[in-house]
Amino acid sequence: MSTLQSRIDIDRATVLRGGLLALAGVIALAVVAPIAWLVVRAFDMGIGSALSLLSSPSTVQITVNSALLVAAVTAGSVLLGVPLAVLTARTDLPFRRFWTVVLALPLVVPSYIGAFAFVSAFGPRGTLADLLAPLGIESIPTIYGLQGTVLVLTLFVYPYVFLTTRAALLSFDASQVEAARTLNHSYLGAFRRIVLPQIAPGIAAGALLVGLYTLSDFGTPSIMHYDVFTRMIFVEYNAFGQDRAALLSVLLLGLTVAILAVESHLSTDDGNAYAGGRRGTTISLGGWKWPALAFCALVVALCLLVPLGVLAMWLFRGGPGYSAGGFTFQWSYGLNSVAVAALAALVATLAALPVGYLSARTDGPLTDLFDRMTYLGYAAPGIVIGFALVYFGVRYLPGLYQTLPLLVFAYVVRFLPQAVGTTQSSVLHVDGSLLEAARTLGHSPLSTFRRVTLPLIAPGVVAGAALVFLTTMKELPATLLLHPTEFKTLVTYIWQVQGAGYYGAAAVPALVLVAVSGLSMLVILTQEGDDVR
Repeated sequence: MSTLQSRIDIDRATVLRGGLLALAGVIALAVVAPIAWLVVRAFDMGIGSALSLLSSPSTVQITVNSALLVAAVTAGSVLLGVPLAVLTARTDLPFRRFWTVVLALPLVVPSYIGAFAFVSAFGPRGTLADLLAPLGIESIPTIYGLQGTVLVLTLFVYPYVFLTTRAALLSFDASQVEAARTLNHSYLGAFRRIVLPQIAPGIAAGALLVGLYTLSDFGTPSIMHYDVFTRMIFVEYNAFGQDRAALLSVLLLGLTVAILAVESHLSTDDGNAYAGGRRGTTISLGGWKWPALAFCALVVALCLLVPLGVLAMWLFRGGPGYSAGGFTFQWSYGLNSVAVAALAALVATLAALPVGYLSARTDGPLTDLFDRMTYLGYAAPGIVIGFALVYFGVRYLPGLYQTLPLLVFAYVVRFLPQAVGTTQSSVLHVDGSLLEAARTLGHSPLSTFRRVTLPLIAPGVVAGAALVFLTTMKELPATLLLHPTEFKTLVTYIWQVQGAGYYGAAAVPALVLVAVSGLSMLVILTQEGDDVR
């Protein structure tokens, strides 16, 4: 009898695993389908037309512009992030804990809101120009173009390099530096010869995150009037140049894949990067303490005080450009944002459960493939996902075009990996002996999952849902392309009033989005543990 029961349990487990695998496959294919369809659609235009577009002066110019922007922002982020990481991790900088927190906070300000603020502060008719006008200074250098885009993006994405470099420095065995010092090397020489090669993978990881973000960002280049792939895809879409927009999207995807390939290559060689060990003695700054403090304060002033100050000014100042005009803000826009973000979080969490559970509990090529496929949408720029679904919806699903289900699907494609990652991590932490004990007590595989596994992984699943919710709230390009006509959210309202020049009307929703971004960082720190020292 017991043998028969064991055989029945094995059959049930096999059927359940097969069902989960099939479900994970359907979810993975659904995530990849829009991107795959866009690639196929781009090649439908014919090789001759495609080559003509690819070799056109405007396409070459956009490619050069995008490459210049990625290179400049990445270099600027390294020049800012690495010294700040060294100061807060290895020196006796006063108030290091405070500086570590505030220097990471620019990540909570969406870069397009930072761009609004910098245009308002340093634009041709901005606050700085108004202050200098009584002194006889009638014009200031323009904030628009490459220089302004590089400045804004660098200030709001350098924390990627700062955080990864700091983590590498905290994991580095400082006894090697002390050994170099005993051989009469200066601090600078020891850093160049010993420390820099060891933390280089950490710097590269942060730099590649910066590169990917810069390549996919739509809001900042658009506000700064700098033509890159994302801005031109949006322009072509609105000008009914769908073939050209499709080809530009495929080119942008190609550049993204190239950057990911570089990241994958580097990540295979960093096995010795984090040696671990003693933190060692801190470096005394001596007389450089005050310049170091001034450097940190200047970065914080530009990254936090300028945008928050401008938002506060918008909130309380009246007059032309600061009134709501014909775009009166309604709190229903905030409720719409919450509702659609909550729906996206729910769907993403449900879709992540089979994928995350299988990738944590089973090994196999299909499981690995489905897991990797869900990350493709996360790597693709939001405007590419949005444009692919617009294309797909108009041609094959006209009933779903500009509806909430298609918008929610776009969010799920973009942010599903956040839920998959937290679910996978939570399942890996479940003690297998608990599951075996439940099975010996006669529970079926499904009952064991419901009674034992699900309660244990619930906190991680909820954290993943929270991340999807918070990042969906501030997502810009896919929302602009796919939102229903009468369905306004915080993001669409901000974009509308910015385009009409009513910056002041964006104050309240922008502050709400900054607060939401702050909550997302809190969730991330809760998940990964705050190593601030």
